[in-house]
Amino acid sequence: MLRIRPGAERGVTRLDWLDSRHSFSFGHYHDARHPGFRDLRVINDDRVAPRTGFGTHGHRDMEIVTYVLDGEVAHADTLGNAGVIRAGEVQRMSAGTGVAHSELNPSADETARFLQIWIRPRAAGLRPGYDQIAVPAAEKRNRLRPIVSPDGGHGTLSIHQDVGIHAGTLDAGAILTHDLPADRHAWLQVARGGLRLDGRLLGEGDGVAISATGSLTLVGETPAEFLLFDLN
Repeated sequence: MLRIRPGAERGVTRLDWLDSRHSFSFGHYHDARHPGFRDLRVINDDRVAPRTGFGTHGHRDMEIVTYVLDGEVAHADTLGNAGVIRAGEVQRMSAGTGVAHSELNPSADETARFLQIWIRPRAAGLRPGYDQIAVPAAEKRNRLRPIVSPDGGHGTLSIHQDVGIHAGTLDAGAILTHDLPADRHAWLQVARGGLRLDGRLLGEGDGVAISATGSLTLVGETPAEFLLFDLN
């Protein structure tokens, strides 16, 4: 079963420094039809203007993954971590018992674009943590490159939940397949470009909830970038 979430129907937050699209209910945007999917709670497609961003704010009991598409994000938190996440890099922050952080665009002239993803942890009150990795473009070109996993193996970031995230890019005409076990679910998020999922045409911002499907076939319509979530 495939249920498409059109990108044009996502929630919108537009400020003088932020243009954000919400695949699921978030903040002042409430959509009873799209509260999340399985343990996936938030996918926000954020565009942040130069020299602006999210000031210090707190989280708890959430696994937060940031996937940078364009530009840079400067991160600092109350765990003592500080640094820059660049396009092609991925960050994971386990909020656990509580952490405060900021996310700023340090560029003087380039808009930063990133997907911010929230996943419910397997338990409340876990110890906070932080990590990030770089994912070379060649490792995700016309393939599924694991970037997040429960155990953090094979060059992935670990999270406290039975969820995996794969990043991929597709050239026009390139084909990928992914086997989805009968007891698993998936969410496909198209970050940019166009592709076909089992023959259905998807464009930038579109998401798809997938259950009881078996093998998935992805075909590049135009050069595309996407994330595929493997969910329990």
